[in-house]
Amino acid sequence: MPRHALRIEYDGRPFAGWQRQADQITVQGVLEAALARLQGADPRVAAAGRTDAGVHATGQVAQADMVRAWDPFRLAGAVNQHLKPHPVAVTACAAVPDDWHARFSAIERRYTFRMVARRAPLTLEAGQAWRVPGPLDPDAMAEGAAHLLGRHDFTTFRASICQADSPVRTLDALEVESVPRPDGLEVRLHLRARSFLHNQVRSIAGTLERVGAGAWPPARVAAALSARDRAACGPVAPPDGLTLTGVTYPTDPFA
Repeated sequence: MPRHALRIEYDGRPFAGWQRQADQITVQGVLEAALARLQGADPRVAAAGRTDAGVHATGQVAQADMVRAWDPFRLAGAVNQHLKPHPVAVTACAAVPDDWHARFSAIERRYTFRMVARRAPLTLEAGQAWRVPGPLDPDAMAEGAAHLLGRHDFTTFRASICQADSPVRTLDALEVESVPRPDGLEVRLHLRARSFLHNQVRSIAGTLERVGAGAWPPARVAAALSARDRAACGPVAPPDGLTLTGVTYPTDPFA
């Protein structure tokens, strides 16, 4: 069956995450339904990563095995037509070899987490960023973030239901970007790693918010990491501000 790579963006708010579920609307479910309408048979779809409920994507990558080969441009257009009215879109499509895999061929995932420090609730950006009511110190957050770079046991920063065989991961980048706004300050966390644990990014974001708010000294992040204990983690940030922004492969299938 000819395999196609799809780059996908979506607003995660209406969905119970990426992974197909029998009784809830998911991104995988609506994508497979759209593909099925093009060939009259259930397609086989796999993604680079399974985002949780409410998490967004601008650079999710999935593979779809179709009954016949399609021109990539025409396939993207046809799928987008059948995805309506769901907030999901295929932004790029390419034919790939049968041994290419959206998940196992990936060598890096990239996420961005947005938090906005302002007193007023978010209206136009509701669900797209985490509104923090008090001020944030991005320099302190960057100092705390530095303790998490490199290869570590991230037991403290993964969900208790995480199914990964090992809590050891290598965090290649964790950048703290400060963006002044007329209504306050936006802080963006940019993370890069080959793979992430369940809730790892949101756990890191919630912990660094505590540092930025002045509730934790930056050195406490190192202590939390060393504890290898979920109880040592800060509060898990909501999914609103989290976006999967890209997936890297040895050779870019969309180039």
